[in-house]
Amino acid sequence: MLTQILKKYLHPYRWPVVIVAALLFVQAIANLYLPNLNADLINNGVAKGDIHYILHIGLIMLGSSSLVMGASILVAYFAAKLAMAFGRDLRTAVFESVERFSARELNLFGAPSLITRNTNDVQQVQMVLFMGLTIMLSAPITGIGAIAMAIKTDVKLSALLLVVVPVMGLLIWLLLRRVVPLFRVMQIKIDRINLVLREQIAGVRVIRAFVKTDYEEARFAESSADLMNTTLSVTRTFALLFPMLMMILNLTSVAVLWFGGKLIDNGSMPIGNLTAFLSYIMLILSNLMMAVMMALMIPRAQASAERIQEVLSTQSSVTETLQPITPTSRTGRLVFTDVEFRYPGAQDPILHNISFTAEPGEFTAIIGSTGSGKTTLLNLIPRFIDVTSGSITLDGLELKDQSLESLWSDIGLVPQRAFLFGGTIASNLRYGNPLATDEELWQALDIAQAKDFVEATPEQLNAPVAQGGTNFSGGQKQRLAIARALVKQAKIYILDDSFSALDYSTDAKLRLALEQQCKASTLIVVAQRVSTILNADKIIVLDQGAIVGMGKHHELMSSCETYKEIVLSQLSPEEAA
Repeated sequence: MLTQILKKYLHPYRWPVVIVAALLFVQAIANLYLPNLNADLINNGVAKGDIHYILHIGLIMLGSSSLVMGASILVAYFAAKLAMAFGRDLRTAVFESVERFSARELNLFGAPSLITRNTNDVQQVQMVLFMGLTIMLSAPITGIGAIAMAIKTDVKLSALLLVVVPVMGLLIWLLLRRVVPLFRVMQIKIDRINLVLREQIAGVRVIRAFVKTDYEEARFAESSADLMNTTLSVTRTFALLFPMLMMILNLTSVAVLWFGGKLIDNGSMPIGNLTAFLSYIMLILSNLMMAVMMALMIPRAQASAERIQEVLSTQSSVTETLQPITPTSRTGRLVFTDVEFRYPGAQDPILHNISFTAEPGEFTAIIGSTGSGKTTLLNLIPRFIDVTSGSITLDGLELKDQSLESLWSDIGLVPQRAFLFGGTIASNLRYGNPLATDEELWQALDIAQAKDFVEATPEQLNAPVAQGGTNFSGGQKQRLAIARALVKQAKIYILDDSFSALDYSTDAKLRLALEQQCKASTLIVVAQRVSTILNADKIIVLDQGAIVGMGKHHELMSSCETYKEIVLSQLSPEEAA
């Protein structure tokens, strides 16, 4: 999985990778050449007292060292740029995949997990790429070259490698066998911490109101301690590994000096060759240790790559048609015909036998008890989810046959939970229509009954909006969300319980202004408050996912018992009449 992601998103940068590899090759050759020069310096210069030869070899060694330093700087520079560009492209790809998800896929992964996958998981893969370009490519070149040079320097001493390398390989294998499963568990536990933290930040008022601060602190501490224990298991393994590897490295140096000293003593090896051989052994074992570090990072990056690939390979259940059809004229006429929706594997459908028509210029209201399927029905119109069976047509064409962008561009949506983006009031209102004039913004604010409190702010349209609109009350956020939808000047307006935070007076004024504004558009409103929909042209009553009544208020009061119960639970008989 890691290889597939690296191959796909590194393909545009193949030439910079080739440059890095070439620089690493030059660096490795220079590194391998230095111990040989050092041996010549000792054997033919220092031993014979030849100052001219010492200066000559010294200058060559200085040039080789400069070459190594220059190549190292360039490698670090190009590797960092490549890794950062790769991370940027991968994050963009994950973000674009998530943007295409329907509500079903978003619920499947969950927001905390998606955030972790696009931050921590991408960072793990990005880091292993950077280390791979700087270490993984150089370690084999330097390691293999150093083995060849060590054998060339002295075959007898090279036999030590037959003992040292297998021992280090065994340690690495035992380590990977233990830590690979732990890396996968770590990422899941990071998801868990994100989930708990997200809940606590979003629900901080509820936590304080119910005096649950200590309980939530304990819950977060439990998740944090769980992650800490898993991380400790990994770090303890590392704490044992590196001292053992250093011990092997030092024992090998002692063995080289011991056996090399004997060879020098009997005249079988010049002293300069021993220093060169010792340098080559250090190169071999140090590059092997660096390969171990990479081997420790790869399993975690592999686990992260698998999680990223899950997002990238998940196809949205709402698919774009390859040959979209555009209606000859866009009026906003919606027709539901025997619509059913059920979640995969569910025994019972959420919606069934839904048939109605929403006409342009008509105020269509939807009411029903909690859990009756009102929001689900609305989500079918902009294709946040797709029908299981039946059909929905807009201006005579199936929704599935029209492009998503064309469909969305004609819908002004006010969600059940009003959400504002960080920025200003003007930037939020222009979210669906960037070309809207200030005059159009004020007109929309006036209709949404938001003009008064916006005018009261010193900055007015340029007043700052905090992330999520937390610096506004619930009613103010709802009115700004309605104004944002009106600025779009859409053919269809969908308001999902968007009056719940308004007082009755503001509710009445807003409804009256909205009905006047939307005379040429299709207006669909979901409401829990009966007074909001009394004057609707058509009221659809939902109960357990089915339409149990449809008509005007006075018709339903005599023909639909469910509607009558809802009305009388909120209004007196005189008010209901």
